[in-house]
Amino acid sequence: MSESTLNLGDPQLAIQLFGPQDTHLRKVRNQLGVAITHRNGTIKVAGPSQSVDIATGILEKLKEKLIRGGHLQPDEIDHLLQQAIAPGDESSPDSIALHRDVSIGAAGRKVKPRTPGQAAYVEAIRTHDLTVCSGPAGCGKTYLAVATAVEAYRAKSVRKIVLVRPAVEAGESLGYLPGDLKEKLNPYLRPLLDAINEMVDFDQVKFLMEQEVIEVIPLAYMRGRTLNQAFIILDEAQNATVAQMKMFLTRMGRGSKVVVSGDTSQVDLPPGVTSGLRDAIQRLRAIDEVAVVRLLDSDIVRHPLVQKIVAAYETPQSPESHSTKRNDRT
Repeated sequence: MSESTLNLGDPQLAIQLFGPQDTHLRKVRNQLGVAITHRNGTIKVAGPSQSVDIATGILEKLKEKLIRGGHLQPDEIDHLLQQAIAPGDESSPDSIALHRDVSIGAAGRKVKPRTPGQAAYVEAIRTHDLTVCSGPAGCGKTYLAVATAVEAYRAKSVRKIVLVRPAVEAGESLGYLPGDLKEKLNPYLRPLLDAINEMVDFDQVKFLMEQEVIEVIPLAYMRGRTLNQAFIILDEAQNATVAQMKMFLTRMGRGSKVVVSGDTSQVDLPPGVTSGLRDAIQRLRAIDEVAVVRLLDSDIVRHPLVQKIVAAYETPQSPESHSTKRNDRT
């Protein structure tokens, strides 16, 4: 951990530098995993040394622009962050790479973040006890969280990995699925198992699950538990209610790390029920020890067509476009 100081001279400059409701400040803090405080015209940045250097450099550039009489735009902050965490010439302060690989095995097996957003997400998980991430399908939310959990377990910084999902139906009925309760829940938990099976040998996963070192459980089964020295991942968190989210977050024990991830555009809760993920992002984003990360369409790393599909579903469709397409087929 390191710390740097930036003197603004005029305390009023901080209001413009931090942006409306500290939006600029939160972007830098959350993307780089640093703590930023301000008092009497002096800004202090604390955190991992490389991240502190990058954050201080960005704040210096923004300060210089304001002193010259310029105005800061939100996309300008995004551009500077993108430059700072994108792969490039490491000798250049504008292109310091944060793409540290995630080590998942003794034989040199690694997972590499493939976009600046993914790199910032991994860095946020490493430097915060609680990370909340929202983003579209295919951007690596679950996969990178599981990889970082495996890395933490290999490094003996946690004693167990707990993978959690709400058992909420997306159009299908749980009651009509065949089998006992465990078999009914298996389809909901399968994506988490698929992710960990890609990183840990099947026999070892089976052994660790038998020893309860790895748990894959529905969200409802978390009630009443306190998990110490555990890496806990809540996947598909947009389908947790506000009460369930509070229950889950308060399971966190000493030495534990929590990652909450989901896609706020794919909420399967009944109409009128607030998504616990959306609520948590609003409630927790002002807490310095919590990283709130937003992954974008540009972070999607599945089949290239997935980006276009996501964009198509996010674009409002007019009735005229539907009728035109129907006429084209006739």
